[in-house]
Amino acid sequence: SSSLTEVTVFIKRLRRKTDLSNIAKTVRTILNSNSKVTVLRSELHSAIDQGFLDVPGNFFQSKLRNPEELQNDIELKCLNDLMSLLIPYTDIRVLLNCVSSNLQAFVIQPSRSKEEFRKLASNFQLRWNFLVSAVSKAMTLNSPVSFG
Repeated sequence: SSSLTEVTVFIKRLRRKTDLSNIAKTVRTILNSNSKVTVLRSELHSAIDQGFLDVPGNFFQSKLRNPEELQNDIELKCLNDLMSLLIPYTDIRVLLNCVSSNLQAFVIQPSRSKEEFRKLASNFQLRWNFLVSAVSKAMTLNSPVSFG
């Protein structure tokens, strides 16, 4: 039951950091437009492929990576998983389930104790926020068409 409490606190913290209601409304509007999704996917891939993200390494390179290195880049895997699901008219619940599955696989299940969960959760949250900020910056500076 203490693990459940920690999971609940972690989920509440994530919800506070992002206003899911506003994000869902925006995402639904974008997902219901074929042209907006196409432009967004193109610009995201462009920002990543051209190295505009201020993140060490590049998870998206086609060459195989060391499993230890991949473990350190779980937030990049989560972003890649979301991008692979980003198609016109995708139900937002599919995207939320993807995030939930990744959190379960990379943060919640690997935790053997409350302390380990806290460490994994806070590390993921910090790195995820950093990645999302880097994506926002890259998209703002290099892909203004996506914000139309």
